[in-house]
Amino acid sequence: MTDLLHSAPALPETTWPTLEPGWVWLCGAGPGDPGLLTLHALNALRQADVVIYDALVQEAILDWAPQAEHIYAGKRGGKPSAKQRDISLHLVELAEAGKKVLRLKGGDPFVFGRGGEEAQTLVQHGVPVRIIPGISAGIGGLAYAGIPVTHRDVNQSVTFVTGHDQSGKTPSSLDWGAIARGSQVIVIYMGMKHVAQISRQLMEGGRAPNEPVAVVTSATTTDQTVIETTLVNLEADIAKAGLAPPAIICVGHAVRMRDVLDWQAQAAGVPPVNLDPLGRGRPAESA
Repeated sequence: MTDLLHSAPALPETTWPTLEPGWVWLCGAGPGDPGLLTLHALNALRQADVVIYDALVQEAILDWAPQAEHIYAGKRGGKPSAKQRDISLHLVELAEAGKKVLRLKGGDPFVFGRGGEEAQTLVQHGVPVRIIPGISAGIGGLAYAGIPVTHRDVNQSVTFVTGHDQSGKTPSSLDWGAIARGSQVIVIYMGMKHVAQISRQLMEGGRAPNEPVAVVTSATTTDQTVIETTLVNLEADIAKAGLAPPAIICVGHAVRMRDVLDWQAQAAGVPPVNLDPLGRGRPAESA
């Protein structure tokens, strides 16, 4: 145990918050790569008595809390999993037992991660909470694929949506036509199950069938896979590639920036596909 603790990255010399008994720290673990943890997250891992973690949290991250009990509470669509209410109440029970509790969630706990529900339950039961944000897959995962969610030559807006609601269906509260018309880049979480319906609704809302789309699975991990396609071919190309969740889908011309910004391919010796993917001439240096 001591060796594992010593092998974790060293924290800079400063005053770090203390995880007290009876507290729950609700923490984002980032999209997968352990290097994308925040320092507050690492500090929490070193102090926790119990770590309750989600399906997308990498085992290497848990290795930095060898002193803690590790409890799996992952929820994956279509697979047997704990009920959200039970997970939230378990956090309450552990805190009331005087444990130092770390609730570790993939990405950011407040971005389509039910973190708000868990925090609400804790506060309602009088359990003190600290929130530690994390890098969301819709930003960090796309960055690892070489896709910027904003670019001055491409978009001045980006919309993040979930592909399913509490019932498992596409959210009925979303106006897909308005999203199609109003946002230059659309980032879809948990959209694989309903990709046919989503792509159809976006095209019916006015998006071009040949609009660029990227699908990033297992983002930022060694299993990361990226395909580039178009809106009209999205469903067929996902099936052809045999892709499975977890996945982020990005719709919009920001996808074309991958031609020049696929930094992982370039690090492996593959030159950029196109230095001017938007066809607007070489950009001038910013003032």
